[in-house]
Amino acid sequence: MAEYKAGRLVKSLAGHDRGRLFIIVREEAEYVYLADGRTRTAAKPKRKKKKHVQISRIGDEAIMEALTGGAAVTDEQIRYFIRCCMKEETNPGR
Repeated sequence: MAEYKAGRLVKSLAGHDRGRLFIIVREEAEYVYLADGRTRTAAKPKRKKKKHVQISRIGDEAIMEALTGGAAVTDEQIRYFIRCCMKEETNPGR
């Protein structure tokens, strides 16, 4: 089973943002803090209960290292990673 770690890709299962992809910016006991780089920036992430997101095994190593090391992650990096994951999801054979 995948772990809730900073830099992992998740899909929202509940709320007005249902079905959208986010990256975990921070993790606490019952909550994860999510950013998509557009409506929810890295500076102001969305707090969501863990049971309301579907975790994936996909994660960006550069973003993971930056978040765990305390370095800044830009919204552009987050948007680019999510965009690449969405392209791969729609074109799995390429």
